[in-house]
Amino acid sequence: MLDIADLERRFSYPDDVGRAWVRTAFVSSIDGSATDRQGRSGDLGGEPDEQLFALLRSLSDVILVAAGTVRAERYAPVKPEEVDSQLRERLGLSPVPPIAVISASLDIPDALVAPGQLLYTCSTSPSERRDELAETMDVVVAGERQVDCRAVVDDLAARGLRRVSCEGGPTLHGELIAQDLVDEVCLTIGPILTAGPGPRIAHGDAVTERTMRLAELIEADGVLLTRWMRDRSA
Repeated sequence: MLDIADLERRFSYPDDVGRAWVRTAFVSSIDGSATDRQGRSGDLGGEPDEQLFALLRSLSDVILVAAGTVRAERYAPVKPEEVDSQLRERLGLSPVPPIAVISASLDIPDALVAPGQLLYTCSTSPSERRDELAETMDVVVAGERQVDCRAVVDDLAARGLRRVSCEGGPTLHGELIAQDLVDEVCLTIGPILTAGPGPRIAHGDAVTERTMRLAELIEADGVLLTRWMRDRSA
């Protein structure tokens, strides 16, 4: 069992966040697969990753996620018992963080179509489905043929949702990296080799290099919990 107070100290957002601070949270195998043999990521990091995952949600203003991950991991709105309510109250955060989904196709599971949740899409998405979802969710058009991640992050900041925790998937992560919107990466490395065709934690059409520095490294039951900060000094 990890010391949650110590984890909070080591993974807290900067105190002086004057803009949206984008944290990405991923888990992978030793050989770099972002999924296990069932095509999911949830079990790769075991209990240490579950504890960190819950803490990262508790620290965030909003959870950013792509629709593919929503479908694969069976997302639903965050429940109060899934976060540390006392921590959120102490930090002046809302009782639960909303989920902000990015989708061009608008293929959103019914479980996530709920008041308080955000949906970012593009103007070429199906208009009838968009209007239908807008009756329940807060729907924002951000981009024409594809969703503009920078416009999404700017909109979240304008709403006061500056502590952004992105939970996937790899394509969204790659786009955030390409636009240099990632401020930090919280990567859990599970003690397993998978081989196979599993995806990396980020991919895109072009190779992009962003310099990072290791800020935290914790070993727990063979699992490595790491925090990498974007080095913008270069």
